[in-house]
Amino acid sequence: MKKYFFVALTILISTATTFAQSKTNKEVETAFKAKFTNATKVKWDKENEHEYEANFTENGVKHSANFSDKGEWLETESPTTFDKLPAKVKTAFNASHKGEKVKAVAKIDASTGETQYEIEVKKGLKTVEYFYNSEGKLLK
Repeated sequence: MKKYFFVALTILISTATTFAQSKTNKEVETAFKAKFTNATKVKWDKENEHEYEANFTENGVKHSANFSDKGEWLETESPTTFDKLPAKVKTAFNASHKGEKVKAVAKIDASTGETQYEIEVKKGLKTVEYFYNSEGKLLK
């Protein structure tokens, strides 16, 4: 009986490991490793049919990066603080969201060269995300 248990356990672990490794393809893995050579604790998720997201730690800081299924880097999201936002972003946010408590702030660098800033605000039981460009324009 123990023999069957260990055989079943071995098959289960082998299958789980194979599944965990198959969340991305070779092109995505190669592109990620080339761009983020010091990344550790990498975990992959599939965003949609043609996009993958890696959550990882680099130099002690958690980041996320998105890649197309062809291995093209799309964007990287890095945590920051409200104080480090560009003045125009802080001014625009404060003008339209007085008294709202900021939960988290992130800088998003896109492959297009554009930088966006995400500000998360707690509203009741839900979290609302606001996106601004570098000039302080609300995007979504």
